[in-house]
Amino acid sequence: MRAVGTLLAHFLVPAALLAAGFALVFYSTELPPSLAGLRVYGPYLVFALGAALAGAFNRGRALLALAVLCGAYGAQQLWLRHGVDTYAARTVYLALTLLVPLNLAALAILPERGAFTRHGAIRLAAVGLQALLVAWLAMAGHAGIVDWAYQKFLDPAPFTVGRIPQPGIAVAGIALLATLAMALATRSAVSAALSGAIVAFVVAAHVPTASITFSAFTAMAELMVTIAVLQDTFRMAFRDELTGLPSRRALNERLAGLGRVYAIAMIDVDHFKKFNDTYGHELGDQVLKMVAAHIAEVGGGGRAYRYGGEEFTLVFPGKDVAEAIPFLEALRKEVASYRLALRDAGRPRKARGVRRERGGWRGKDAVSVTISIGVAERNERLATPQSVIDAADRALYRAKEKGRNRVSR
Repeated sequence: MRAVGTLLAHFLVPAALLAAGFALVFYSTELPPSLAGLRVYGPYLVFALGAALAGAFNRGRALLALAVLCGAYGAQQLWLRHGVDTYAARTVYLALTLLVPLNLAALAILPERGAFTRHGAIRLAAVGLQALLVAWLAMAGHAGIVDWAYQKFLDPAPFTVGRIPQPGIAVAGIALLATLAMALATRSAVSAALSGAIVAFVVAAHVPTASITFSAFTAMAELMVTIAVLQDTFRMAFRDELTGLPSRRALNERLAGLGRVYAIAMIDVDHFKKFNDTYGHELGDQVLKMVAAHIAEVGGGGRAYRYGGEEFTLVFPGKDVAEAIPFLEALRKEVASYRLALRDAGRPRKARGVRRERGGWRGKDAVSVTISIGVAERNERLATPQSVIDAADRALYRAKEKGRNRVSR
């Protein structure tokens, strides 16, 4: 459920900025004279801010997306704001409606390779070649290609609504579905922002001669990407990359804001080093992700963190040890009962005669792990979060000394 909440938060920012774009267009005439320049130069200013952040954090996908959006706005100012009746304007407009959504979708699908790397240079060169191709077409006078693209291939609405050529509508629809799928699959703030940017661009391109609309929605699209860079950077700083749990830095921030009543549990995967030596680090990583997924779903209001290595922390604000132990016992039993499949590279995903059940696979090629848990609460003797963590750590060692796979206080 928390993962779903995080994903919805990623889409909330683009939705809010789209609403802000409509409000800005509606109230644009009420801007004070001192801010009138934002109508024209706003997208360039947002691009400069976003590019600086993306470059500083080495976010190549975001930097290229900002360049594509800013380039589209520059083309609109140069070619489209006086009309799309000339051959050159029609060519540029067609190219924008095809290439901008296509590039944004490609950036959502491609992995992050950094901004100032060989991969970043190749991607930038690909975008530059597209711009050169459009310029050549605009000057070469191949009217037949452009006229063909402006045909009405489908008559019913919504395919005949607005000025966007129907191939552009099709590409935008496919690009939006692709970016949404990537956002759902990767839970990436950047992919969610790129899906919102495609919607914003389509709104802007719907009225290519309306400079204020194009300016407002281009700026909103750039803001989506810029904010996504900040969200992505925050996630990298406060989230563990392997398990997806909040990191130890996030734990330290949470401990600073605890009240007077709380319990803290320290959790360790039993015999994890031996498991790694036997089955390899790849399966060891799968074990850590499996254990983390169970810990993240613990009841009782517990908040999960990766403490380091195979060790995790659960914080129960407002609860004492007696209230936390039932939830910790349930967690321990769930992990112990989970069966994790062992698969060789050439083994099929489901072998004949092996039955899959909730939690994994039953059979000789499945393994399970256990966890030991130590828990302590704040009291007069343990007055600080660190002292409670130390007490929970000592309780964890007692659980291990007593045979592991148990909760100790």
